[in-house]
Amino acid sequence: MQDLILSCNKLSVGYGRDAVLSGVDLTIPRGVLLPFVGPNGAGKSTLFNTLLGLQEPLAGSINRNFGELPPGYVPQQKQLDPLYPVSVRQIVAMGLYPEIGLSLRVPQCFQKRLEHVLATFQLEQHQHKLFAELSGGMKQKTLIARAFTNNSEVIFLDEPTAGLDAAAEATVLKLIVAMNKHAGKTILVAHHRLEDLSRLAAEVCYINHGQARIVSAGQAIRQQLYPSETP
Repeated sequence: MQDLILSCNKLSVGYGRDAVLSGVDLTIPRGVLLPFVGPNGAGKSTLFNTLLGLQEPLAGSINRNFGELPPGYVPQQKQLDPLYPVSVRQIVAMGLYPEIGLSLRVPQCFQKRLEHVLATFQLEQHQHKLFAELSGGMKQKTLIARAFTNNSEVIFLDEPTAGLDAAAEATVLKLIVAMNKHAGKTILVAHHRLEDLSRLAAEVCYINHGQARIVSAGQAIRQQLYPSETP
Protein backbone atom coordinates (compact mmCIF):
# COMPACT_ATOMS: atom_id res chain seq x y z
CA MET A 1 0.00 0.00 0.00
CA GLN A 2 1.35 3.41 -0.99
CA ASP A 3 2.42 5.83 1.72
CA LEU A 4 0.49 8.96 0.76
CA ILE A 5 1.24 12.48 1.95
CA LEU A 6 -2.00 13.79 0.50
CA SER A 7 -5.21 12.62 -1.10
CA CYS A 8 -8.39 14.42 -2.06
CA ASN A 9 -11.81 13.26 -3.19
CA LYS A 10 -14.34 15.21 -5.30
CA LEU A 11 -12.58 18.42 -4.32
CA SER A 12 -13.88 21.80 -5.47
CA VAL A 13 -11.75 24.89 -4.95
CA GLY A 14 -12.32 28.57 -5.63
CA TYR A 15 -13.44 31.80 -4.01
CA GLY A 16 -16.81 32.54 -2.45
CA ARG A 17 -19.32 30.40 -4.33
CA ASP A 18 -17.33 30.39 -7.55
CA ALA A 19 -15.50 27.12 -8.19
CA VAL A 20 -12.31 27.32 -10.22
CA LEU A 21 -11.76 23.54 -10.17
CA SER A 22 -14.33 20.82 -9.46
CA GLY A 23 -14.35 17.07 -8.90
CA VAL A 24 -10.62 16.85 -8.24
CA ASP A 25 -9.37 13.39 -7.20
CA LEU A 26 -5.65 13.17 -6.42
CA THR A 27 -3.33 10.81 -4.56
CA ILE A 28 0.23 11.99 -3.95
CA PRO A 29 2.80 9.47 -2.64
CA ARG A 30 5.52 10.37 -0.19
CA GLY A 31 8.90 11.15 -1.73
CA VAL A 32 7.78 12.50 -5.11
CA LEU A 33 8.65 15.71 -6.90
CA LEU A 34 5.34 16.76 -8.45
CA PRO A 35 5.03 19.91 -10.58
CA PHE A 36 1.62 21.59 -10.81
CA VAL A 37 1.32 23.03 -14.32
CA GLY A 38 -1.24 24.60 -16.62
CA PRO A 39 -2.09 27.85 -18.38
CA ASN A 40 -2.11 31.13 -16.46
CA GLY A 41 -5.41 31.55 -14.64
CA ALA A 42 -6.24 27.83 -14.74
CA GLY A 43 -6.27 27.55 -10.94
CA LYS A 44 -2.78 26.29 -10.06
CA SER A 45 -2.26 28.57 -7.08
CA THR A 46 -5.85 28.12 -5.89
CA LEU A 47 -5.51 24.34 -5.80
CA PHE A 48 -2.01 24.60 -4.40
CA ASN A 49 -3.11 26.83 -1.51
CA THR A 50 -6.10 24.59 -0.76
CA LEU A 51 -3.96 21.46 -0.60
CA LEU A 52 -1.50 23.29 1.64
CA GLY A 53 -4.32 24.35 3.97
CA LEU A 54 -4.15 28.10 3.38
CA GLN A 55 -7.57 28.09 1.76
CA GLU A 56 -10.73 26.13 2.58
CA PRO A 57 -12.22 23.88 -0.12
CA LEU A 58 -15.71 24.63 -1.43
CA ALA A 59 -16.61 20.92 -1.42
CA GLY A 60 -15.03 17.50 -1.12
CA SER A 61 -12.41 16.17 1.26
CA ILE A 62 -8.65 16.35 1.76
CA ASN A 63 -6.54 13.95 3.81
CA ARG A 64 -3.10 15.30 4.71
CA ASN A 65 -0.25 13.28 6.17
CA PHE A 66 2.56 15.82 6.25
CA GLY A 67 4.37 14.34 9.26
CA GLU A 68 5.11 15.81 12.67
CA LEU A 69 6.12 19.25 11.39
CA PRO A 70 4.11 21.58 9.14
CA PRO A 71 5.24 21.64 5.52
CA GLY A 72 7.83 24.11 4.33
CA TYR A 73 6.35 26.78 2.07
CA VAL A 74 7.72 29.34 -0.37
CA PRO A 75 5.02 31.69 -1.71
CA GLN A 76 5.19 33.63 -4.94
CA GLN A 77 7.62 36.56 -4.87
CA LYS A 78 4.79 39.08 -5.29
CA GLN A 79 3.43 38.00 -1.89
CA LEU A 80 6.68 38.88 -0.12
CA ASP A 81 7.92 42.13 1.37
CA PRO A 82 11.06 42.90 -0.67
CA LEU A 83 12.34 45.21 2.07
CA TYR A 84 12.81 42.57 4.77
CA PRO A 85 15.24 44.35 7.17
CA VAL A 86 16.96 41.06 8.01
CA SER A 87 19.99 39.16 6.79
CA VAL A 88 20.14 36.06 4.63
CA ARG A 89 21.26 34.00 7.61
CA GLN A 90 18.35 35.25 9.73
CA ILE A 91 15.82 34.38 7.04
CA VAL A 92 17.21 30.88 6.53
CA ALA A 93 17.18 30.37 10.31
CA MET A 94 13.44 31.19 10.33
CA GLY A 95 12.93 27.72 8.92
CA LEU A 96 13.80 26.41 12.38
CA TYR A 97 10.94 28.26 14.09
CA PRO A 98 8.58 25.22 14.13
CA GLU A 99 11.21 23.45 16.24
CA ILE A 100 12.84 26.22 18.31
CA GLY A 101 10.04 28.80 18.53
CA LEU A 102 10.36 32.48 17.65
CA SER A 103 13.89 32.75 18.92
CA LEU A 104 16.40 35.31 17.70
CA ARG A 105 19.22 32.95 18.66
CA VAL A 106 19.72 29.55 17.11
CA PRO A 107 20.52 26.91 19.77
CA GLN A 108 23.91 25.26 19.38
CA CYS A 109 22.35 21.90 18.55
CA PHE A 110 20.77 23.44 15.42
CA GLN A 111 23.81 25.38 14.23
CA LYS A 112 25.26 22.49 12.23
CA ARG A 113 22.03 22.07 10.28
CA LEU A 114 21.86 25.79 9.56
CA GLU A 115 25.44 25.84 8.31
CA HIS A 116 24.80 22.78 6.14
CA VAL A 117 21.81 24.41 4.42
CA LEU A 118 23.71 27.65 3.83
CA ALA A 119 26.49 25.61 2.21
CA THR A 120 24.11 23.45 0.16
CA PHE A 121 22.42 26.51 -1.33
CA GLN A 122 25.76 28.33 -1.77
CA LEU A 123 24.70 31.16 0.54
CA GLU A 124 27.67 31.18 2.91
CA GLN A 125 29.36 34.23 1.40
CA HIS A 126 26.03 36.09 1.27
CA GLN A 127 24.72 35.16 4.72
CA HIS A 128 25.32 38.57 6.31
CA LYS A 129 23.84 40.59 3.45
CA LEU A 130 20.41 42.14 3.84
CA PHE A 131 17.64 40.33 1.98
CA ALA A 132 16.64 43.60 0.26
CA GLU A 133 20.10 43.88 -1.32
CA LEU A 134 19.92 40.54 -3.12
CA SER A 135 19.14 39.81 -6.77
CA GLY A 136 15.91 38.02 -7.59
CA GLY A 137 17.68 34.69 -7.94
CA MET A 138 19.48 35.03 -4.62
CA LYS A 139 16.24 35.99 -2.88
CA GLN A 140 14.58 32.85 -4.19
CA LYS A 141 17.52 30.66 -3.16
CA THR A 142 17.33 32.20 0.33
CA LEU A 143 13.60 31.55 0.68
CA ILE A 144 13.87 28.00 -0.64
CA ALA A 145 16.76 27.36 1.75
CA ARG A 146 14.55 28.55 4.61
CA ALA A 147 11.90 25.99 3.64
CA PHE A 148 14.50 23.20 3.70
CA THR A 149 16.11 24.21 7.01
CA ASN A 150 13.60 22.47 9.22
CA ASN A 151 12.88 18.74 9.19
CA SER A 152 9.57 19.03 7.36
CA GLU A 153 8.96 16.05 5.12
CA VAL A 154 6.92 18.06 2.61
CA ILE A 155 7.80 21.30 0.79
CA PHE A 156 5.39 23.50 -1.21
CA LEU A 157 6.99 25.90 -3.72
CA ASP A 158 4.69 28.33 -5.53
CA GLU A 159 6.27 29.53 -8.80
CA PRO A 160 9.80 29.54 -7.32
CA THR A 161 11.44 30.62 -10.58
CA ALA A 162 8.97 33.30 -11.70
CA GLY A 163 10.78 36.47 -12.76
CA LEU A 164 14.25 34.90 -12.75
CA ASP A 165 16.67 34.97 -15.65
CA ALA A 166 17.59 31.69 -17.36
CA ALA A 167 20.78 31.13 -15.35
CA ALA A 168 19.14 31.76 -11.98
CA GLU A 169 16.17 29.60 -12.93
CA ALA A 170 18.40 26.68 -13.91
CA THR A 171 20.27 26.93 -10.60
CA VAL A 172 17.07 26.98 -8.53
CA LEU A 173 15.54 24.02 -10.40
CA LYS A 174 18.75 22.01 -10.03
CA LEU A 175 18.66 22.59 -6.26
CA ILE A 176 15.01 21.54 -6.06
CA VAL A 177 15.70 18.27 -7.91
CA ALA A 178 18.74 17.58 -5.72
CA MET A 179 16.78 18.13 -2.49
CA ASN A 180 14.16 15.67 -3.66
CA LYS A 181 16.67 13.01 -4.70
CA HIS A 182 19.27 13.34 -1.97
CA ALA A 183 17.36 14.73 1.02
CA GLY A 184 14.25 12.60 0.46
CA LYS A 185 11.86 15.55 0.58
CA THR A 186 8.41 15.40 -1.00
CA ILE A 187 8.22 18.54 -3.12
CA LEU A 188 5.10 20.01 -4.72
CA VAL A 189 5.97 22.87 -7.05
CA ALA A 190 3.69 25.17 -9.03
CA HIS A 191 5.57 25.82 -12.26
CA HIS A 192 4.91 27.62 -15.53
CA ARG A 193 7.54 26.55 -18.06
CA LEU A 194 6.69 23.53 -20.20
CA GLU A 195 10.26 23.02 -21.36
CA ASP A 196 11.36 22.25 -17.78
CA LEU A 197 8.88 19.45 -17.16
CA SER A 198 10.76 16.45 -18.52
CA ARG A 199 13.86 17.21 -16.45
CA LEU A 200 11.85 17.89 -13.30
CA ALA A 201 9.61 14.83 -13.07
CA ALA A 202 8.05 11.97 -15.00
CA GLU A 203 4.54 12.97 -13.90
CA VAL A 204 2.83 16.30 -13.28
CA CYS A 205 -0.49 17.55 -11.97
CA TYR A 206 -1.98 19.16 -15.07
CA ILE A 207 -4.62 21.83 -14.45
CA ASN A 208 -6.93 23.20 -17.16
CA HIS A 209 -10.60 23.56 -18.12
CA GLY A 210 -11.74 23.33 -14.49
CA GLN A 211 -10.07 19.98 -13.88
CA ALA A 212 -6.83 18.68 -12.37
CA ARG A 213 -5.31 15.27 -12.99
CA ILE A 214 -1.94 13.57 -12.74
CA VAL A 215 -0.54 12.79 -16.18
CA SER A 216 2.85 12.15 -17.72
CA ALA A 217 5.02 15.19 -18.40
CA GLY A 218 4.75 14.40 -22.11
CA GLN A 219 0.95 14.43 -21.97
CA ALA A 220 0.94 17.79 -20.20
CA ILE A 221 3.23 19.29 -22.83
CA ARG A 222 1.07 17.96 -25.69
CA GLN A 223 -2.14 19.13 -24.03
CA GLN A 224 -0.86 22.67 -23.58
CA LEU A 225 0.64 22.87 -27.07
CA TYR A 226 -2.36 21.21 -28.73
CA PRO A 227 -5.41 22.10 -26.57
CA SER A 228 -7.86 20.12 -28.72
CA GLU A 229 -6.27 16.89 -27.50
CA THR A 230 -7.52 15.23 -24.33
CA PRO A 231 -4.85 13.91 -21.93
